[in-house]
Amino acid sequence: MSRKIAITGKGGTGKTVLATLMIHLLADGKRKVLAIDADSAMSLPYTLGIDVPRTVSGVRSELIGSAQAKKALAEGGPTKSVMKEILAHGEGFDLLAMGRPEEPGCFCTVNDLLRFGIDSLADGYDIVIIDGEAGPEQINRRVLKHIDLLLVVSDMSARSLETAAGIIRVAESYEEGARVRQAGLVLNRVRGDAPQGALLGKVGAEVFGSIPEDGAVNRCDREGKSLWGLPQDGPAMRAVLGILEKAQ
Repeated sequence: MSRKIAITGKGGTGKTVLATLMIHLLADGKRKVLAIDADSAMSLPYTLGIDVPRTVSGVRSELIGSAQAKKALAEGGPTKSVMKEILAHGEGFDLLAMGRPEEPGCFCTVNDLLRFGIDSLADGYDIVIIDGEAGPEQINRRVLKHIDLLLVVSDMSARSLETAAGIIRVAESYEEGARVRQAGLVLNRVRGDAPQGALLGKVGAEVFGSIPEDGAVNRCDREGKSLWGLPQDGPAMRAVLGILEKAQ
């Protein structure tokens, strides 16, 4: 059975950077890795340096409307094979991308298809890394379910920490048992200005690690370059390796 790690947090805190560096470290040929870009902003393909010709939202359009998409989902049909067909392939990992909405309206069917894609594909991999949407929406809608570890990324601001606390409360609120086995906090862009203990106490979650400000990551961000190929001895990469070791 695969181990699922989902990453979320307030927008702009660096959740996609964390997901990318984790995938980079895990895609070492020793295990099968599935990356999921569950954010309609579609940042993960860019930071991974990989082209994504087809997405889950594109499949929704191919199935011609919400009614037919839901019928195909309910009946099983060809949906699982379609999900395999739209995987993009990187260096040591596969990527399934939610994609941007093709048209205005509810994203419910796309979320249903994304959940089905995650559930149907995950067992074929040793580890699944999910870059989720900012905030608790996908957890509320149970798009991300049966998560072994939820990492909530926060910067040093009180507002970001409050958002992180809200996400963790949602993750722990299910009455049907723990859908999220473990939740923890990752502090990003740490410059020696760690938040006060009282603020961290309000989050009520274990801190899995702190990622320092990293000039190489910032340069890639400014220049629009992927993070793939960053040296593994850089400060951010070393910190993420420590987070993975703690999460095992």
